[in-house]
Amino acid sequence: MSDTAGTPSEQPGAGRPAPVPGTGSSPTGLGRIRRRRRWALGTALTVTVVLVAAAAAGWAVYMKLNGNITPDEAAAAELERFEKDRPTALVKGARNILVIGSDSRAGDENGRYGRDPGTERSDTAILLHLSAGRRSATAVSIPRDLMVHVPDCRRPDGARSEPVFAPFNSAFEVGGSACTIRTVERLTDIRVDHHVVVDFDGFKDMVDAVDGVEVCLREPIDDKDAKLTLPAGRVTLTGEQALGYVRARKTLGDGSDTSRMERQQRFLGALVNKVLGNGVLLNPVKLYPVLDAATSSLTTDPGLASLRGLYDLVRGLREIPREDVQFLTVPREPYTGNVNRDQLAQPAAEELFERLRTDGPVKVHTERDDTATDKASGEPSAEPSEDPSPAPTFSGNTAAEDTCA
Repeated sequence: MSDTAGTPSEQPGAGRPAPVPGTGSSPTGLGRIRRRRRWALGTALTVTVVLVAAAAAGWAVYMKLNGNITPDEAAAAELERFEKDRPTALVKGARNILVIGSDSRAGDENGRYGRDPGTERSDTAILLHLSAGRRSATAVSIPRDLMVHVPDCRRPDGARSEPVFAPFNSAFEVGGSACTIRTVERLTDIRVDHHVVVDFDGFKDMVDAVDGVEVCLREPIDDKDAKLTLPAGRVTLTGEQALGYVRARKTLGDGSDTSRMERQQRFLGALVNKVLGNGVLLNPVKLYPVLDAATSSLTTDPGLASLRGLYDLVRGLREIPREDVQFLTVPREPYTGNVNRDQLAQPAAEELFERLRTDGPVKVHTERDDTATDKASGEPSAEPSEDPSPAPTFSGNTAAEDTCA
């Protein structure tokens, strides 16, 4: 009788690997498992590479933006030398930042606006006060023709200047940002915590990075000196046009520095409004060019000369209501010795400085307010109030205003 079971070599599946215990699968299932493992490993490696590449790209972007900022080591050393003479900060958390617009002609781009490399003055100076808790931001313009006491300062060649009574913008020419800071502190008795210097090219790039800023012109402009030709009505200014607009004096307004500063303040309010209202701060694609432009032409004190330093300073600014981002000019009047110069208008100027020193409230009177304020002197309004210590009101504008309304 034959063996129905057959010999081992004759049994089904002879010579093939036995099924893997516990898998319930055939040998072909084992191959699928191996392929799935290879696929999973490849996917993990791909994801890892992508994450590493993204991190590297992010780090590269961070380092580029971080490297854009120039630390003002010379100013820091000079200020350290006079530390004992500087005012004391009175309110923890409040910050005062001096923003200096330099009219330097250094560099190919800035050189287009004139060739005077031996002269560099503060074309614009703004003392920006950020309240403790970041409830408000108040930007105070300091007229470049304001007569002030400029202390002895270290010149670029290392020599020291003599103290002098002169127009405010000469301080930057004599001793750069450190001399300007010491002049502001002597004038206001306000501690300047940080400073930022930006040149023409940096201002233009910032405007272009937000795709221009809209202004409204009552009349057409044709200013050859400012290289500016614009129609009346609503106009979105490019960076080049914006620079001409905020610097022009001969054909816009009454030709005075007063008119020019008011125009600068309205423009800065519109720029802040554009940044806050255009989703820039929450959109990386929009934010990068703004950060690149904002950092590329900055010179700051060492404490701000990094993205981390800037972030720590401004991270609370997004929460400030636009109507509490205010722009005004220090109260001033014609200088008694020269009507083409300015002097502080007292007691209004000291009242403003005291408010900023103590982080007290300051309100601006805008063109749309019903009450009246003397715009030439910036005198506080005499509007009655039940508050025994009402906030003084100065002429100016806010970021909430629509310049085309």
